[in-house]
Amino acid sequence: MKFIVAVIKPFKLDDVREALTALGVTGMTVTEVKGFGRQKGQTEIYRGAEYTTNMVPKVKIEVAVAADLASRAIEAIQQAAHTGAIGDGKIFVFDMSGVVRIRTGETNETAL
Repeated sequence: MKFIVAVIKPFKLDDVREALTALGVTGMTVTEVKGFGRQKGQTEIYRGAEYTTNMVPKVKIEVAVAADLASRAIEAIQQAAHTGAIGDGKIFVFDMSGVVRIRTGETNETAL
């Protein structure tokens, strides 16, 4: 099993969700986050005054998948989140040693 964490641009969330759903991914956790990388922040205008923020709004997606589905899920996220512009995001992949569905007690891949 693999645990995939993707940090993407917020407006690409629906595209990524649809791509993962098409693969058979049945659930995900989404968190609104802020951060920076090569973008180094952004300039915004608030009430007529321009100011610079060093944190850029992003969306973090967390999804657990069976090992045989991981490479297709990663590819789907990459294609759906791609704009070609700086700040498209990152995908992190971790090995997952176990999972338990609290309601039923199912474990590992049957719990996904």
